Order: sequence, then structure tokens, then C-alpha cells
Amino acid sequence: MKKKNTRHQDAYAKSGVRYSDMDPFKRLAMERGSRTAKNIRYLDAEEVSESRGESAHLVRVNGLIIAHVEEGLGTLNLVADDMYRLTGSPVPYYRACSYGTVAMILNDLATTGATPISVLMHLAVGDSAWLADEKRNFEIVVGWAEACDAEGCVWGGGETATLKGIVNPHTAVFSGSAYGYSEETCIKDRIREGDEIVLLSSSGIHCNGLTLAREIASKLPKGYLTPVSRQSCFGETLLFRTILYGKTIRSVLRERIPVSYAVNITGHGWRKLMRASGSWEYVIEQVPKPDPVFRFIQKHGNVSDYDAYANLNMGAGFALFVSPGSADRVVVLASLHGIRALKAGYVAKAAKRGTKTVTIKRSGKQDIVFTEKDLQIR
Repeated sequence: MKKKNTRHQDAYAKSGVRYSDMDPFKRLAMERGSRTAKNIRYLDAEEVSESRGESAHLVRVNGLIIAHVEEGLGTLNLVADDMYRLTGSPVPYYRACSYGTVAMILNDLATTGATPISVLMHLAVGDSAWLADEKRNFEIVVGWAEACDAEGCVWGGGETATLKGIVNPHTAVFSGSAYGYSEETCIKDRIREGDEIVLLSSSGIHCNGLTLAREIASKLPKGYLTPVSRQSCFGETLLFRTILYGKTIRSVLRERIPVSYAVNITGHGWRKLMRASGSWEYVIEQVPKPDPVFRFIQKHGNVSDYDAYANLNMGAGFALFVSPGSADRVVVLASLHGIRALKAGYVAKAAKRGTKTVTIKRSGKQDIVFTEKDLQIR
């Protein structure tokens, strides 16, 4: 049975994050930005045009593909701020935030198959006094460096800006950028009928959906200290480290496994599975078991399954589209990097030309269906 998409993501929109407001700006920026591609021709460099609108921008120069990406943490560090006040310790909360910022950056880079070279930090505060906390500073610096070490790239520097009147003086904005390289555009938008969809597990909510999670915490009697499991409270589970997927993706490419496309599942949730430009139906037959934090969010935030899969990773942090018969090999390679993976589904012809759908099949329940109207980021 298929569920008709007759409404928008109510719970998430009510929290203040409306992609219907944000995405038109993104499309406008991409359209205007594409006109600047001619500006680098004098360098004998050229934009890889198919990367426009993807998670990382690619430029071909001197026989190499240079990949560049900028990303931010979102509002996860506001959870760390509250946990610091509640527990009296910045450990391990800010380390997770810093590590997660790098993960957000490099996981986007990984969608191109590029090898990261350098990562830069941008840390903006509303009052320079925020940077006077030596314990917190230590956690931030160590977390950033640990993520760079994990992916084998250099932390090249960055910017610490004091933006009084723009940034809240009691917190900070975590973001940064990175560049990497490959000899070819390793992952292209070349999806074909019959391609297999492999989902790589997440470690929890990662760095997405925190505006909704913070709103839920504000309404709970114990707030972030509300137990989610016997081991962890809500605040702790929100701050589990985001998984880095780059080494897994590059090992898949080294094994010459044909990869048609790759998606970092962050904003827009499982709608991102139809990010590629072609007209296809993406059929999901197996879903990973969501971590307890997602069921907690659904229960206490009155979030439907449809809304949850539309906005959260629900246990799947990254997706690879590979040629038929290749998924099992990807699952094995991911396990060698300590990541659970699942042969989740396949790509089929679209029922109607020019359309896209993601169909999540569920035994005994209505299917969840997203259409091209639910993802308009190009």
C-alpha cells in the first residue's frame, strides 16, 4: 500500500525549520553561481558542470579534479551548552560537536569520492569571552584534530570571528570548509535501472534535526536528562559522534566497484535518496532498525513515520548506489571499517516520465512515498 503525501512535514516545520522557505534561496544561488563558471577559464580550469547543486563543487585543473565543500554543524552545540550547564563538564560534549562539524564537511566531500587534503575551521562567537574557557577550548580543538586524523587530512587553519550583535554571546557557530582531489570524477550521476541501494548505518541523529530535538527537550520535565535507555539520557544520545564515511567510500572505489551515485543523508532525510537528476523510482525494501533516540523523538514530539523519514536519518547516514550484484561486497567492505551496512533496495523505472519517487515498503503498514515535489533543491 502506498501512502499519499497530502501534507508537509508538520512537526519539523513547526520547530522553525521550513525547507520550503530555504530551498528557493538555494536554487537562486545555484542559478546565479553557475554564471560565474566562465571566470576560471583563463586558468585553463573548468567547472565540472554536473557537480553544480551536489554536496561538493568540482573543478578540473591540470588533470586533477579538485573538490571543495563548506558545511556547518547546525545547532547541535546548543545541546552541548545545556549539557555543560547541567553536568558542569564540557567532556565529551564539545569534542563531539567539533568532530561532528568535520564529519559534516568530509561526508559531503565523500559523495564525490575525493580524498580530503585540508580542512579549515570557522568558529564565530558573539562575545570573545566565550573563548576564555580553557576546558571547553581543549575539547573543541581535540575533537577537530581527531576527526582530521581519522580521515588522514591536515587541519590547515581557519577563522575565529567575534560577531557581536549577530551571534548569541553565550554560544558559538561551528562551521568550516575542506578541499580534496581525485584523478577523475569518481562518483557521477549515472544511475541505471537495477542499481542496488546500500545504506550505511548512522550512530544516531548525527548533526541533523537538532532544532526539533531541542524543542522536545524544552517540554520534558527532566529536559536533556530524560533517560532514553539504561545507559544514556536524551542529551547524551544527541551528542553521539557522527560517523565518518570517507574511508569506506574510497575503499569501495579502490576495489573497482561501480558506484553510480552517493548521498550523505542529512537535511531532507530519506528524501535525499532521490537527489540525483534522473527520473527514477527508488524502492527501499529493507530499513535499518532506528536507534532508540529516533523513537524517543517520535514519541515525545508527536512525529509521524512519514515526517521522521522525511527529515531524519532514521539509522542510515549515507547511501551508495552501485551496479547490480555489487551490494554484498560493499556491505563487507563497510564492516571492515566498523560500519554496519544493508542492501536496502533497488532503482526502478519511474512510473511516469519526468518524475521521481522514493518508496519505503513496510510489511503490515502503509508504504511511505516521497515524490519530486518533496525535494526541490536543484
